Amino acid sequence: MAQADAATAAGSGPTGDDRHGGEQAGVSTRERILDVALDLFTDQGFDGTSMREIAERLHMSKPAIYYHFTSKEEILMALHARLHEFGKSALARLTGESTLQVWGSLLSELLDQMVAQRKLFLMHERNQAALEKLHRKDHSDEHDDIQQRFRQALADPSLPLRDRVRMACSLGAVLGGMFMAGEAFDDLPSAELRSLVQDAVRDLLADQTR
Repeated sequence: MAQADAATAAGSGPTGDDRHGGEQAGVSTRERILDVALDLFTDQGFDGTSMREIAERLHMSKPAIYYHFTSKEEILMALHARLHEFGKSALARLTGESTLQVWGSLLSELLDQMVAQRKLFLMHERNQAALEKLHRKDHSDEHDDIQQRFRQALADPSLPLRDRVRMACSLGAVLGGMFMAGEAFDDLPSAELRSLVQDAVRDLLADQTR
């Protein structure tokens, strides 16, 4: 709050469009800050990026950045929070009966989202040490909740054990190919990587009893 007051007093708070455009304009500015920070954190690392660089890339003043984020660490956590949106979207589709077909469709949607935000996962991989330093209880609780709900779906006793194991392995294929592999496939175009991961998922979920 003190930083926001200082920005306003210095005439470097939100722009006129932000002040008169309401919440939507503020959200747009916030997302622009996050997008620029994502590029910088990915290219030169969290520790190698300053708030001044973020502000200069946006043609804004540092106090204007502080109006939306109180620190560089808060920007990093906001970027990391974007990862949880993938899990939430998938969980929303697990409210009904899970089958191999439903699971395959869910993973295909998840894969599309991850490919579209590939840089976000690369940023996460390159800044793991910085993210570990920013561990927060509310973030940890949310992360644990997402994992627990996926585990509950995989533990559904109404599904054959063989199917549940294949579902778990196929989820691992998506996460491994797109996230845990880090920069191993960095030279592959996104479309090609998506196709190869989708093939792996399809193989794992294929009905081999025919």
